[in-house]
Amino acid sequence: MKPVEILFNGLQVLSVNGRSGSAIRDRISFSPYLPLCLAWPYLGVLDEADILIASVIGSDVWQSTSITRGCLNLLNTWRRCPLQLAASRIILRMAENEDQHLGVHPDILKLGVVSFLTDVSSEMIFSIFAIFFTAIAGASAALLGLVEGLADFSASSLDYVSGWLSDQTGKRKIFSLVGYGFSALTKTILLVTTSVAALGLFRVVERLGKSFRGPPRDAWLSGISSKERRGYSFGVHKALDKAGAVAGPLVAYGLLSWQGQTASAFRLLFWLAIIPAILAVLLLSWIPDRSPSDPHSGQVEPEEGILTAWKTLSASFKRYLVAAGLFSLAYFSFGFLLLRANAAGFSAADTVLLYALFNTSFVIAAPFAGKVGDRYGRARVVVLGYAIYAIMNVGFALASAKWQIIVLFILYGVFFAIDEGQNKAFISDLETNRRATAIGLYNFVTGAIYLPASLLTGVLWSVSEPLAFLTAAAISLAAIVMLLGLRPRVSPTERN
Repeated sequence: MKPVEILFNGLQVLSVNGRSGSAIRDRISFSPYLPLCLAWPYLGVLDEADILIASVIGSDVWQSTSITRGCLNLLNTWRRCPLQLAASRIILRMAENEDQHLGVHPDILKLGVVSFLTDVSSEMIFSIFAIFFTAIAGASAALLGLVEGLADFSASSLDYVSGWLSDQTGKRKIFSLVGYGFSALTKTILLVTTSVAALGLFRVVERLGKSFRGPPRDAWLSGISSKERRGYSFGVHKALDKAGAVAGPLVAYGLLSWQGQTASAFRLLFWLAIIPAILAVLLLSWIPDRSPSDPHSGQVEPEEGILTAWKTLSASFKRYLVAAGLFSLAYFSFGFLLLRANAAGFSAADTVLLYALFNTSFVIAAPFAGKVGDRYGRARVVVLGYAIYAIMNVGFALASAKWQIIVLFILYGVFFAIDEGQNKAFISDLETNRRATAIGLYNFVTGAIYLPASLLTGVLWSVSEPLAFLTAAAISLAAIVMLLGLRPRVSPTERN
């Protein structure tokens, strides 16, 4: 077979560059470049130019057109002049990449839109929840602190359970759908009553849906992304996810600016927030539950119990979890950064803009962080994230000017983009058989540590604000040393 040759037997592609026809058909069916391929013989540039009509495979529309039948009748073999070969390679490359949008699998973009819509809905509510809970409903600040602490724990409480269930059944979509659907359903509580008890219940219970959907969805993302683009795929998804955290508060701000901060305006906001949540569930239900591209993914023993499944996880993942657990001690609530900004002279309204700036920085940085991880190794990117966090904390301890605070919020967005996306991609490299379980255990362990970490920061904050930040920086550096010393290895099946 010549280097570039396509032979047709009716509509059957026999081979392209040694690859089977069925593999090519699976990748480039329904290509929008088909009209260009069909029109090529009529351009008058070459007598018998190379023609690629792979997209007619499986397409009833194109098979029924007279121009397609005419071209197929004329086509026997390909001429092999250099210009014709170059044209064929260009068109073939364009068609082969048709299943990629922005360089990722189209389902990754769809899942990103699902997360975007969900975040728009949630952040419309969460961005004003504290004000409504205290100023409108009449709850105390102490009760708000308790509710927020329980909500943070709730957000990671079911991760290990859902991850284990997903790996045991080999299902990703159904558990993701349950999580997203549950979160949407709990928002209807706000449509029925806005008492203090109902608001507190909503805030805590809604986060259970987030916890339940996370590991199956992230394992789903890992399964449909190639290992060469896994970091970028997670980055694109997280960017779309975080874009919802930018849009949601802006929608809430616009609505309350228009209607005023009245009880009726807040209730209208709750009604509107339901709409994107329902759209997200509908879109997710239409996404096909594709089998993982990794043949090793989901291969678990059916008798593994939920309490013993963690023992079967790879040694490399466990080493990484130890370092990640230590780093989690350096983590603290975003509210401390807002307090630091306020102490530096930013008004309450300005801190809302800083929050938007942080989210915007995340959205921009996430895909680039994924690209860097794919190219230079995700372990290096994780270490880079720890280092950025340490530098950021030193900066917050020493900063005095407003422009310095602004730069540090941008830097925090870069760190968070790495932490949210590339850690999950790295775990997918370390643990190929039980990805959902591993991601769930990681979320549960780090989430459980976040609460005492924030309490530690609060205690240190009462002594000295710089001391709280410098302690976090020191813990981050210690985590870097531990991670470099433990050296978790990527699974052999994931190496290029």
